[in-house]
Amino acid sequence: MSGVLLKNLVKSYDGTKNVIDNINLEIRDKEFIVLVGSSGCGKSTILRLIAGLEEITAGEILINERVVNNIHPKDRDIAFVFQSYALYPHMSVYDNIAFGLKMRKYPKSEIYTKVREVAKSLNLDELLDRKPRQLSGGQRQRVALGRAIVRNPQVFLMDEPLSNLDANLRIQMRSEIKKLHQKLQTTFIYVTHDQTEALTMGDRIVVLDKGKIQQADTPDIIYNKPKNKFVAGFIGQMNFIDTNIENGRFKILDKEFYIQKDIQGAVTVAIRAEKMINGNEVISVCPEIIEMTGGERIIYFNLNGSKCSARLPLDYPIGESVQLKISVNDMYFFDKKTGEVI
Repeated sequence: MSGVLLKNLVKSYDGTKNVIDNINLEIRDKEFIVLVGSSGCGKSTILRLIAGLEEITAGEILINERVVNNIHPKDRDIAFVFQSYALYPHMSVYDNIAFGLKMRKYPKSEIYTKVREVAKSLNLDELLDRKPRQLSGGQRQRVALGRAIVRNPQVFLMDEPLSNLDANLRIQMRSEIKKLHQKLQTTFIYVTHDQTEALTMGDRIVVLDKGKIQQADTPDIIYNKPKNKFVAGFIGQMNFIDTNIENGRFKILDKEFYIQKDIQGAVTVAIRAEKMINGNEVISVCPEIIEMTGGERIIYFNLNGSKCSARLPLDYPIGESVQLKISVNDMYFFDKKTGEVI
């Protein structure tokens, strides 16, 4: 078992403001969990607390059912893969991968076998004599992964490991890391601000904002059943439209919609950009900006005073005005004051 449990976890740097605010989270054995949120939400701080690189203010961290609050980082049996790779520039690829084993006094023969085995699995076996400066970004990232893998830790911690790579290489490395997780059958805790990484990689996604967990669930639930406006807006491309519901009726532009939910008063209606041509109610909008993304076009326009967007196939007719087709069945409703889903 190599699960991680965070119990009432608090971190404060000044004693007044909590950057991690009473977080409770159970990360199951062999789970690939992704912490996602905007800059400053606390996701990287959580990793550093689990690793022991920072002291917690209150609460407990358990790894494999053992409280590790006061255990030195090197004794927690975790591996940390940093955004910057953190390779030793004067060492070869072989020595970078072997470094942790040498520090733990492994026999030379065992180190050789382990390093060769890991290097082969990561397609680094022909690069073992090179220095980091002689490697591409993707190769350096694989060396950083190899240094973590070779120790066979209980838990892998990854802090935005792909953010320095170009778009194509990021896609390739996402696939490689997922394959690695399936092969190693070990707990992975992965931090990113990229929603695509979160949706494609995680068994579960934990959405954070201002040091608090907003929602923790499977990618499907997070995307299709967001608990609040923040989660809905952070994952995917969501439009938010302020309106007023009276007797089950509300308007978007001049089009009236009816819902059977018992909702009254000021609300925020939300609908995803890709759902703007799925319904049977037609609204006419004037595109302000049109973006070509290769396989589709995205138009930006105004609805009830709100900036909105729609993702359209290349053959969808676009002129001075665009006829969108929306349905109340694709809409979410959020309390305008609290942001909670209704």
